[in-house]
Amino acid sequence: MTVTVIIGMQWGDEAKGKIVDLLAKDYDYIVRFNGGDNAGHTIKADGKKFGLHLIPSGVFFPEKFKVIGNGVVVNPETLLREIDEVEKAGYSMKNLIISDSAHIILPWHKELDGIEDGKNALGTTKRGIGPVYMDKASRLYAIRIGDLFYEKELKVKLENIAKVKEGMIKLFGKSVQFNTSKILDSLIEFRTKIGSHIKNTALLLSIAAKSKNILLEGAQATFLDVDHGTYPFVTSSNTTVGAACVGSGIPPKKISRVIGIVKAYTTRVGTGPFPTELLDSTGEQLRKAGAEFGTTTGRPRRCGWLDLVMLKTSVAINGTDDIVITKIDVLDGLDEIKVCTSYEIDGKKTEEFPTGSMKLPDVKPVYKTFKCWGKLTETEWANIRKTKKLPSEMKTYLDFISKELGVKISMVSYGPERDQTIFL
Repeated sequence: MTVTVIIGMQWGDEAKGKIVDLLAKDYDYIVRFNGGDNAGHTIKADGKKFGLHLIPSGVFFPEKFKVIGNGVVVNPETLLREIDEVEKAGYSMKNLIISDSAHIILPWHKELDGIEDGKNALGTTKRGIGPVYMDKASRLYAIRIGDLFYEKELKVKLENIAKVKEGMIKLFGKSVQFNTSKILDSLIEFRTKIGSHIKNTALLLSIAAKSKNILLEGAQATFLDVDHGTYPFVTSSNTTVGAACVGSGIPPKKISRVIGIVKAYTTRVGTGPFPTELLDSTGEQLRKAGAEFGTTTGRPRRCGWLDLVMLKTSVAINGTDDIVITKIDVLDGLDEIKVCTSYEIDGKKTEEFPTGSMKLPDVKPVYKTFKCWGKLTETEWANIRKTKKLPSEMKTYLDFISKELGVKISMVSYGPERDQTIFL
């Protein structure tokens, strides 16, 4: 029995989906434990490609159980669309399981998200994620998947919540009236389509953890965690390893391995501080070479050098056992590669990542420079994969990262396909 957690170590978009897909064959359950359809995982295999936002990244293995855990917030439209897309591509969703405790994103959540973020410019995806997590915490105005089976009570609850939300929206200077009858009808239709997939997943997984192999897949990444990230420029859920237990129902003692996914450089989407951001031609080169555009929104990602100050904090918070370096091929052909090893704040050097965001805009990164290994052909990459003999410059770069972080590098990924992976 093995329970493995996949965690993003930066600001997301580290290619976690590919790694989950790569490892899924060795697991019985693939579980998504947090976030909503504000996060996207792109996976590619056998000439087919999916941009998934809610369904776990094990769709290429129909026989595996794919679980949407209680920590996820579900947009019904997105989930139905993804199920349809996967099934039309020829992959069965029979083994999809959805938690009866997962919360549902409703029209007022999206409305409020757009208004509130317009006022505060946090750079959200405006998918209703923040407002639905607010309702989850408040307990008074939330609808969970399990509530869909109680139509009479659900009708009354929707009507009461709608009045409150209309009043809240009015405070922002906008008038809106929600058609609760229409919303109820859509939710009942949603229940009809997914009813057979709804289960008590916390109980199911806690039992499965005794004898089955489970792979827990996180959305977003460490520095978007609502507690440990660059607050307030974060998501509204916990994205670190502790959330894997809370969002799935699996006890902490059952976690046997934590794999951190690290992009060979750093990116972030939306607003917020970014110490190593490159606002020059090199940043643009990374964006183009890495196709750095959001899976969910299509927004161009901001790009910068690898930041070891961030990553040391991430390793500490998550108890990371080993890391996977992804998209290393994007660094191909650069004149030089830099890695941030410390910060200078108010003239003082530190290797400690500041909590919160007040000091981050004033951070001056201190870099160590490495020589690049040149531009490799696909044939050369394939030979490296076969022999595991890395170019000396690449080995130097990776060895430095591993030594500084105090964790081994178990894999290096150089493209979106499964076989574009070097197992070290």
